[in-house]
Amino acid sequence: MIPQVFREVIDLGNGREISIETGKLAKQAHGSVVVQSGKCMLLCTVVSNYKQSDVDFLPLTVDYREKFAAAGRYPGGFFKREARPSDGEVLTMRLVDRVLRPLFPKDYHSETQVMIQLMSHDDDVMPDAMAGLAASAAIQLSDFPFECAISEARVGRVNGEFVINPTRSQLLESDIDMMIGASADSVMMVEGEMDEISEEEMTEAIKFAHEAIKVQCAAQVALAEAFGKKEVREYEPEREDTDLAQKIHDMAYDKVYAVAKAGSAKHERGAAFAEIKEEIKATFSEEELEDIGGLISKYYSKAEKAAVRDLTLNEGLRLDGRKTDEIRPIWCEIDYLPSTHGSAIFTRGETQALATVTLGTSREANQIDMPSFEGEERFYLHYNFPPFSTGEARPIRGTSRREVGHGNLAQRALKGMVPEDCPYTVRVVSEVLESNGSSSMATVCSGTMALMDAGVQLKKPVSGIAMGLISDVDSGKYAVLSDILGDEDHLGDMDFKVTGTADGITACQMDIKVKGLSYEILVNALNQARDGRLHILDKLTDTIAAPAEDVKPHSPKMVTRRIPNEFIGALIGPGGKVIQELQKETGTTIVINEDPVTEEGIVEVLGVGNEGIDAVLAKIDSLMFKPEVGSVYEVKVIKMLDFGAVVEYMDAPGNEVLLHVSELAWERTENVSDVVNMGDVFDVKYFGVDSRTRKEKVSRKAILPKPEGYVARPPRESNGRDSRGGRDNRGRDNRGRDNRRDDRKPREDKKEG
Repeated sequence: MIPQVFREVIDLGNGREISIETGKLAKQAHGSVVVQSGKCMLLCTVVSNYKQSDVDFLPLTVDYREKFAAAGRYPGGFFKREARPSDGEVLTMRLVDRVLRPLFPKDYHSETQVMIQLMSHDDDVMPDAMAGLAASAAIQLSDFPFECAISEARVGRVNGEFVINPTRSQLLESDIDMMIGASADSVMMVEGEMDEISEEEMTEAIKFAHEAIKVQCAAQVALAEAFGKKEVREYEPEREDTDLAQKIHDMAYDKVYAVAKAGSAKHERGAAFAEIKEEIKATFSEEELEDIGGLISKYYSKAEKAAVRDLTLNEGLRLDGRKTDEIRPIWCEIDYLPSTHGSAIFTRGETQALATVTLGTSREANQIDMPSFEGEERFYLHYNFPPFSTGEARPIRGTSRREVGHGNLAQRALKGMVPEDCPYTVRVVSEVLESNGSSSMATVCSGTMALMDAGVQLKKPVSGIAMGLISDVDSGKYAVLSDILGDEDHLGDMDFKVTGTADGITACQMDIKVKGLSYEILVNALNQARDGRLHILDKLTDTIAAPAEDVKPHSPKMVTRRIPNEFIGALIGPGGKVIQELQKETGTTIVINEDPVTEEGIVEVLGVGNEGIDAVLAKIDSLMFKPEVGSVYEVKVIKMLDFGAVVEYMDAPGNEVLLHVSELAWERTENVSDVVNMGDVFDVKYFGVDSRTRKEKVSRKAILPKPEGYVARPPRESNGRDSRGGRDNRGRDNRGRDNRRDDRKPREDKKEG
């Protein structure tokens, strides 16, 4: 018996819709939904333990996985089973987590899992745009303490018109690719890449997406009501003591305010705050500390946050003494590493990133193999955040989700400025060496300089800046902070990173922690970010004004050549023999791809020295060489025969043709060596394919003047031969013996006789 199914439909316009369904699958989960658009189907399940975990944070896990069976494919690799998540899946997990996490109560610490699975794929539907909707819809059907429904939507702009959840093909034509996460009341998260758009255009795109999200939130509420809204579960709240909170506030606030106002460095300031905390704890007995030590730490943190925020709102000062729109001191350096193809250091205050660039062929492209997308990246960026960058010692357990996310943001910021005709595969690696505020934006800046240092002809340099916001709803005061510190990141109401050129925004990442942020404040913040971004851009261009004209002497040079399809096999050779020997002889790397449209061969030749590249190009020219009838070519004798000389075209080494002895000179030539010898170089005229011999014909004598008194030799007598060199009356059947048997008796008569 099929259980009752509850369903809501969301109209996306242009005949597209999203349906949310529950009641059929995964009923033992605390909430489950199937979200479908076209043939794309996501199953989302949520479960949260009823017992609180013994931690002081929410142990929330958001997991997004794409099943290869959803696209009718097998997993790649040796083991035919889905394993660790791809970068694309990790990025989707981060997008969903960033919107969900703030909506759980701060004192809710139960182990919670949100699992989203792509069960059926549709090439025209991008599933990551529906992951946030699926997660929130499943939570709405559960008994979790969760503030309100949210959703996420992708917005693009095609031919000047905004589009919600565009298809992948539409996205290729779009100048905006943004994911917005929001509730019905407030925008909470923005992330995306753009083609140098203005701050006002970005704001309009956010507004457009928010209107669509409001409809999606309403559909979730309607589904929960139809299904039967569950009572919110009861859980054991954190222990509170208002009197103790006030006492700690009174003891800490003024001291913290004074330290914050002093404008000290990170470690000095941290030590001063720690000393204030220890002084407060010293006023309590050991028994009290054992009983309420956790509360003391909690209330001290609140007092510290309040004092720092008030300092900024009241006096416009920040922890390191800067004004709200002031950028920390910057110094830059390029070509720091002698052996890399390009390198640069960017240091801003106490944040430092060292970027390197490596140039390669299409063979080094980053292969993307996901059920929802197959392709490759010819430009990609990797970001590493070692623990020493913050003065910590902690275990290193592979690439973290944070590193994947920050690297992706920097990659999206820069990739639009790499020209489409760049012949190389380009890999940028950012090593964060110091961190106190926005190492991802330092990565963008160091990456820009390293690319220009490597000789990659960027269209325009890109810079990035991290911004913050501190606001007070009651008083209406707010302060936008340029180039935020690490401490300002967690105590502020908004953390947003903006990258761009002098002409517009190329990427952004924004997390908004305050409800009902007005678009007026958002526009002001973006405009202040532009001023800071341009200030940083000036520092970059002071260090390196334009891309190097050429790659470094030790860097590989790349030449790309297109050849007709019929020559690909000749260049590769049987079993790859020709191309392998050519690479070995020239010290180059040769990669051959086929253009899917024209079916031409695209040959990439990569080598450090020009000599090797030139030799490969000469070989290609030789393979493609086609002499023209009536043209004169310079040749070289490479082999002597009794009936002529084998010559090689000087313009196409490897292309040989027989120069017959009769075409050497006007005079009769008895011996080939009487006229030419091995290694001789001279001109010949090309006559095309001889109709009689069916072989290519060249002539030396044709371009020589006839000797004085020269008389053409009469043609040889036929001697009984026909014009084709055969003998009269002699065929395969009679062999010239037609008249020999006329008087002979049959073999039978001979026997009888």
